[in-house]
Amino acid sequence: MNAYNVENVAEIQVSYKPTCSNNPKISCSNDAFNVLRKFIPEETIALQEHFLVMFLNNSNIILGVCMFSKGGITNTSVDPRLILATALKVAATGMILCHNHPSGNLKASEADKMLTRKLTNAAAFMDIKIADHIIISGTGEGYLSFADEGLM
Repeated sequence: MNAYNVENVAEIQVSYKPTCSNNPKISCSNDAFNVLRKFIPEETIALQEHFLVMFLNNSNIILGVCMFSKGGITNTSVDPRLILATALKVAATGMILCHNHPSGNLKASEADKMLTRKLTNAAAFMDIKIADHIIISGTGEGYLSFADEGLM
């Protein structure tokens, strides 16, 4: 019989502290844009791409927003596993993806579309819906909604 030393094994703890009693409800892309825009720093919105996710409950009430990456002028790296791990931890049933285009161009790139499809497919296995993907301009004033444009 082998004796295992468990002193070097990490203990994993999961906690959930909901605070959505007064959180806003998202009913359209403009609602999401108005909240998400506030999470991208004004001083770098025209310089660096940022990728964040809004997590929603089953009533489209915001559970929270998390910044997942801050990259360069033309792209940022996103790890779907971290996004899905966070969604599971906060018991989200929906998500809205968001990133900015420092150039101001509000056209979705093929990479943007591919990432959206990848996350949508992966989230579907866990019954989590990607409701939209919002691209915010480098000025912070305009946006493109994948849902509104029929790209979801």
